[in-house]
Amino acid sequence: MAQARAKARTSRGESVFAEKFGVFAECLLTGVWIAVASLGVVTYPAALAAGARHLRRRIAHEGGGLREFVADFRVAVRRGWVVGLAGWAVAGAVRVDVQAARAGIPGGPLVGAIGVFALIGAVVSLLRAAAVWTPDAGWRGLLAGAGRRTVLDPAGTFLIIGGLAVVAASAWFAAPLAVPVLGAVVAAAVAVEERYRHR
Repeated sequence: MAQARAKARTSRGESVFAEKFGVFAECLLTGVWIAVASLGVVTYPAALAAGARHLRRRIAHEGGGLREFVADFRVAVRRGWVVGLAGWAVAGAVRVDVQAARAGIPGGPLVGAIGVFALIGAVVSLLRAAAVWTPDAGWRGLLAGAGRRTVLDPAGTFLIIGGLAVVAASAWFAAPLAVPVLGAVVAAAVAVEERYRHR
């Protein structure tokens, strides 16, 4: 009897481990899908949204796979490319601010620092918006809500920033590592949004 209970506990522990490892592996695979879908330069918001929706399905045990990811990506990119274009414009403006700071223009360091913080906030807001994206949601409303949550939920914001730091460190250590780790950052954004929703 005691052996049967011990065996059941062991198999339960193994299945929990297998499930958690499966989710981690799915995050890494999703990072590759997101990276490939982002090759269109302005398609990265749609890729993040499709990746987040895929991970939400996986965590909820609703199945899904590459076919569903591609279908979500096609829907998200219809208006998401405008968000991608705006993101590059913001990044360009921040680059000009940083160059002004380096050139020694009066007030340049302050403007550069504000620009960098604004860019980080925009990236976090985009990740939070992508984490809750659904095919019937509009990007404008998603981004507005995500911006508010970025400010009102500093703990969640710092968790996502930590994930972005891991991606940057992975890219610095070995550029190919940043690709799968990107899926883990999207999973972190999904977890942060779930945590905020349950609060």
